[in-house]
Amino acid sequence: MASSPDLFVVCKKCGSEVSPYITECPYCGTRLRKRAPKIERDGTVSEPAPARPKRRRVRTPKPPRAPRPAREPRYGARPYVTWTLVALSLFGYLLGSVLARGDLAVAGPLEGGWWRVATSPFLYFNVWYELVAVLAIGLYGWLLERRHGGLVVAGLFVLCGVGGVALTAAIDPFPLAVGGNGAALGLLSAWAVRDLLARNRGEDYEGDLLGTLVIAVVLLAMGLAVVEASAITGFAGAAAGLLAGLALARSPRA
Repeated sequence: MASSPDLFVVCKKCGSEVSPYITECPYCGTRLRKRAPKIERDGTVSEPAPARPKRRRVRTPKPPRAPRPAREPRYGARPYVTWTLVALSLFGYLLGSVLARGDLAVAGPLEGGWWRVATSPFLYFNVWYELVAVLAIGLYGWLLERRHGGLVVAGLFVLCGVGGVALTAAIDPFPLAVGGNGAALGLLSAWAVRDLLARNRGEDYEGDLLGTLVIAVVLLAMGLAVVEASAITGFAGAAAGLLAGLALARSPRA
């Protein structure tokens, strides 16, 4: 409410008469009021409205976030390593048809030409043998690259394919190891281990183990049906793939 202004205000501390329009005593500095009165247009004075107490906002606690399910890493959206191995195998078939076998393949004693151990897994002289081996390399290489990455596929090809040919050349006095049956069986075995372990535990698994078994039997039979497909290379590649698969099944990327 507006009211007429007082002529003066008495300071409670020093007793001096001071103007009613100030907030502090000019003589002793005592605070007379929190706010100065408001002067209206008609000359009347109104006391300032008392300050409202601040309301404290009560924050409701947020519900805890549910933990996100762990995502399985995706490595093989585009399996470049597998595509490269398949392309080199197809090129090796054309190259092997033109050049002599002894130039690039392990088809007899090496006699110092150990570099042929690295090129022999890419060569084929039988189109049906190449069809089965390259299809297995492409299929299980892609599955492994999607699960573990391209470096694992490249390492398994070297270990099972090149390593199997090297073992054949080392223990056979007249070695004949041409093609990628060892690499194909190694990739197949390494991929199947995780599903076999899941099946033994009674858990769900994603692969077709029966179809994988049929392909494995056909690849092993190549060592008997095709002359240049070494049985030693095939069994060595399958054994190395099983051991590598056991190690991969325990890794966090599996």
